Amino acid sequence: MCFLRRPGAPASWIWWRMLRQVLRRGLQSFCHRLGLCVSRHPVFFLTVPAVLTITFGISALNRFQTEGDLERLVAPSHSLAKIERSLASSLFPLDQSKSQLYSDLHTPGRYGRVILLSSLGDNILLQAEGILQTHRAVLEMKDGRNSFIGHQLGGVVEVPNSKDQRVKSARAIQITYYLQTYGSATQDLIGEKWENEFCKLMRKLQDEHQDLQLYSLASFSLWRDFHKTSILARSKVLVSLVLILTTATLSSSMKDCLRSKPFLGLLGVLTVCISIATAAGIFFITDGKYNSTLLGIPFFAMGHGTKGVFELLSGWRRTKENLPFKDRVADAYSDVMVTYTMTSSLYFITFGMGASPFTNIEAVKIFCQNMCVSILLNYFYIFSFFGSCLVFAGQLEQNRYHSIFCCKIPSAEYLERKPVWFQTVMSDGHQQTSHHETNPYQHHFFQHFLREHYNVWITNIYVKPFVVILYLIYASFSFMGCLQIIDGTSIINLLASDSPSVSYAMVQQKYFSNYSPVIGFYVYEPLEYWNSSVQEDLRRLCSGFTTVSWVEQYYQFLKVSNISANNKTDFISVLQSSFLKKPEFQHFRNDIIFSKAGDENNIIASRLYLVARTSGDKQEEVIEVLDKLRPLSLSKSIRFIVFNPSFVFTDHYSLSVTVPALIAGFGVLLVLILTFVLVIHPLGNFWLILSVTSIELGVLGLMTLWKVNMNCISILCLIYTLNFAIDHCAPLLYTFVLATEHTRTQCIKRSLQEHGTAILQNITSFLIGLLPLLFVPSNLTFTLFKCLLLTGGCTLLHCFIILPVFLTFFPPSKKHHKKKKRAKRKEREEIECIEIQENPDHVTTV
Repeated sequence: MCFLRRPGAPASWIWWRMLRQVLRRGLQSFCHRLGLCVSRHPVFFLTVPAVLTITFGISALNRFQTEGDLERLVAPSHSLAKIERSLASSLFPLDQSKSQLYSDLHTPGRYGRVILLSSLGDNILLQAEGILQTHRAVLEMKDGRNSFIGHQLGGVVEVPNSKDQRVKSARAIQITYYLQTYGSATQDLIGEKWENEFCKLMRKLQDEHQDLQLYSLASFSLWRDFHKTSILARSKVLVSLVLILTTATLSSSMKDCLRSKPFLGLLGVLTVCISIATAAGIFFITDGKYNSTLLGIPFFAMGHGTKGVFELLSGWRRTKENLPFKDRVADAYSDVMVTYTMTSSLYFITFGMGASPFTNIEAVKIFCQNMCVSILLNYFYIFSFFGSCLVFAGQLEQNRYHSIFCCKIPSAEYLERKPVWFQTVMSDGHQQTSHHETNPYQHHFFQHFLREHYNVWITNIYVKPFVVILYLIYASFSFMGCLQIIDGTSIINLLASDSPSVSYAMVQQKYFSNYSPVIGFYVYEPLEYWNSSVQEDLRRLCSGFTTVSWVEQYYQFLKVSNISANNKTDFISVLQSSFLKKPEFQHFRNDIIFSKAGDENNIIASRLYLVARTSGDKQEEVIEVLDKLRPLSLSKSIRFIVFNPSFVFTDHYSLSVTVPALIAGFGVLLVLILTFVLVIHPLGNFWLILSVTSIELGVLGLMTLWKVNMNCISILCLIYTLNFAIDHCAPLLYTFVLATEHTRTQCIKRSLQEHGTAILQNITSFLIGLLPLLFVPSNLTFTLFKCLLLTGGCTLLHCFIILPVFLTFFPPSKKHHKKKKRAKRKEREEIECIEIQENPDHVTTV
């Protein structure tokens, strides 16, 4: 191997170039040997994956379980809200409360809720009979549990100019029935049965009261409607598989019955399917539990796996036909598997980072773990199972067997005596191929379209200004969308769209969004409540809130009763002996914790309840209230915590859900930057970083404009976008930077001819396979469809429109290739002149 040094080039540059060449050729040599090994032992490499799939597939069926804890999946695993809940639960256990109000809970537990909505324009307060009948029916339910209720009015209209804010009318009323289960497993099962009966009763009462609309919700409703997505999507996923199989089969076909490979396209998709089935078996064997977010894994794995299938097919078409089929398989591996290995490694790195301890959402972590296993098996099955299929197909082609009917193709003389239809079915393309054409695979319709029509059009100088304008529009909308990112803290974004939970949430948001949920305010250290400065601090903290407070009621009681309690002894004595014994104040006993040291009583902890006035986005304003109150607990003399069960889901959710995408993106950029000096060409990595960044920001911005929130599904799709973009842009860019044609235009044409067919086949199959998701009535699948559609669309836009134009403007330059060829041509002309001068007679005769 000889490396010539360019004039003026430093020695270090030469050494790095040599290292890149050695690494590249070493990887190609390894892949070539791998291809030879597969081609020599195809039965072994076909059998081992099949046995693995059967073994793990049967295990998956026997061990299939669904995840029943929704909080564990979608709530941040490590959050301050969970610590606050533990503290609140230890201070005020539920089983110690005898006469509870709906605001007393610091855990949702088992419950049933119903919203009764009157007809348009009617007053719900005038339909008391229907409300009471519903209430009595609930209390008289079979297998009923001890429960306490809380109610709330919605769509309230107040009496004009009333000082005491009297209610004139209301549109809706919400009634909540909390069950006393106390954490017992047996009582929890009975509570679950009660909730099922409650939902059935509400459906029955809806038929009886046509003048009222009933919207019910129970504690298990969210999990049921979350899991419902998987049930609704089963048939649609099968339809997607059929569409992908059909598209792959048709796109791998040609008129040439010898070189057409429809069965290879079909077997390629089936290879990815059995690798996914094996990964699912491994997941369930390791005690994994299925949840609806895993619905995206088949689409993610299919997008990467079929890319390797179509690239191997394109690599096979680029090999020389006169070689033995085993050598052709080895050459295809040498040409394709280096890039496919790199992209598979990046998939593993990015999703591996998503599965790291830094990920705070369990659903994202479980998904990323499964994707890592799927990618590894995908890679193994592509080079083993599909490689064996390629060997058998190559053997059939070498022996001139029909690609569909597997019969011997007759000679041209025999075909001339047969009807036209027989000639069409059995023609091997001999008549269409001219004697000087070296590559009969150019007749593939995608390749013919790209070579004869599209390459000429996209490199036309009059098209380039419009492409630049198109990219500026794309970048503008993407940037505009990135400035409007919305946090998807609401769990409704993951539920079936036609489910009772979503209907209930929409009605609640419409009529009950004026106030926040009840926020527990827990003072967990002894406090001098009788001190005027402490009283002032409490009033300042609670200002702006509607409060349910024993402190406020006690101060009012002392004022009305004209009792002075300015010291600790009097304050606690009056509180215990007088205030808490009155019937109207007895429920406050559960809000105060006393301790006795000798003859002296102390208040060691207490609680009060706050309700904030909200408008617009209730969820976002509650998060703002939480963020404002928490710092005050550290800066003020009063040590307190604030808690509501919904805080477990919303506490730092935006940070928790975006961290995996940020880590994955940083990991990809770091890998690409660190390998600048090791890859085929540094400018290839530079262009790859720019392309991936452009596609990622485009998908992020456009999905925001399409009303997609930042939840765990959209974040997983963004991680996948990084890899999908690399998967398709990397072969195109590396072929361009290594091309030795005279001009950039010729280099980009060559890149599109070599890889454009595989890219077009894969993205077309990918996008067509997404269409059935559009018909699944679920917010989760809508999010999945929108994000993956934008991923495929933006990647297609960059590979076939933006990159082919922009690469003709910017480096790498191809002038040194032109100078080399001119120097070789000049050297050749000088040699010819010397021969002519030495043999003038020969020149005369010529």
